[in-house]
Amino acid sequence: MLGKKIRVLVVDDTIVYRKAVSDILSEMRGIEVVGVAHNGKIAVAKIQTLKPDLLTLDIEMPIMNGIEVLQYLQQHAPQVSAIMVSTLTSEGGDMTMRALELGAYDFILKPSSTNIADSKQQLRLLLTPLIKAFQTGRTAVGAMQPGTSARTPAPRPIAPGTKPATQQHATGVSSRQRTDAKEMRRQGKSEIIAIGISTGGPNALAKMMPMLPGNLGVPIVIVQHMPPVFTKSLANSLNAKCALTVKEAKNGEPILANVVYIAPGGKQMKLVASTDGTNRLIRITDDPPENSCRPSADYLFRSVADYYVGRATAVIMTGMGSDGTEGLKILKEKGALIIGQDESSCVVYGMPKTPADIGLTDVVAPLNRIAGEVVKTVK
Repeated sequence: MLGKKIRVLVVDDTIVYRKAVSDILSEMRGIEVVGVAHNGKIAVAKIQTLKPDLLTLDIEMPIMNGIEVLQYLQQHAPQVSAIMVSTLTSEGGDMTMRALELGAYDFILKPSSTNIADSKQQLRLLLTPLIKAFQTGRTAVGAMQPGTSARTPAPRPIAPGTKPATQQHATGVSSRQRTDAKEMRRQGKSEIIAIGISTGGPNALAKMMPMLPGNLGVPIVIVQHMPPVFTKSLANSLNAKCALTVKEAKNGEPILANVVYIAPGGKQMKLVASTDGTNRLIRITDDPPENSCRPSADYLFRSVADYYVGRATAVIMTGMGSDGTEGLKILKEKGALIIGQDESSCVVYGMPKTPADIGLTDVVAPLNRIAGEVVKTVK
């Protein structure tokens, strides 16, 4: 993939968005817009002749919608990836969850602004990091094993329970932090699981969460970077697949064992003490974004560290950026056990990378082993 341009086909039934997305992509280095299509049927025909690497794919289209195009890709062109373009509605959220389950790389929202210039700028801000992450993943995979797609990277097994070599030299953690972590011993098994995840997350969670037993015995709190509405669709989708109860978290509710609480999109989520001082409650806030994220894993992790000293497991999984790292440092100081997803099974090896590089991660595991490692920490 080195030096090779990413070929993109833009698929949308609205001419304004076809033009805007095409213009934005054409400005990017290493990207070639090879064509456009205004419905899925035309897109499928063009996939055969234009051989794109990536589609930007509208979900709701006449004749053949984005979901049907993804089903075609699964059957006939699994090497082609797709970034979905969705609307901020409950139906749009449900269809987007289905798209991600079918292997879509990620999704962006259609801008709500009626101003064309503003809409184009919003699209640029949303598309640019995703395209760059896709380029990076394709380049890395191409360097490892020519001909391997970004969605199916060449496996690089890391035995669960082993620490990265860099952990022996935790250059990113001060000696004082390391000393504190040793002093703050774990107090037996974990009583809560906290998960931070972003790009590639819905599909990863759909594979990992059903592997957890319904009698896990502890609550799980999750930050998945997503806009409003979509987190409820994610919770409903996971609840249908899992033995555990999965729900979008609500302000003020007590956290219960065997329930998974997903932070609502566009809000921050933390844990607080109840008035009796013995139970823990969910607090949903409008506090500012952290790391440009709301919800933010750092924000959640800090509160878990405060209330579960020596009794927490944190899991950092696939995603762009570094949200979660600062919170993991605090969790580590307070005796938490930290599990990181390995590079080969991440869609984007961003969020788990720095914690592994600086020695915060206790266990590195591929996606299909994370649930088993979590269970070990609570039973």
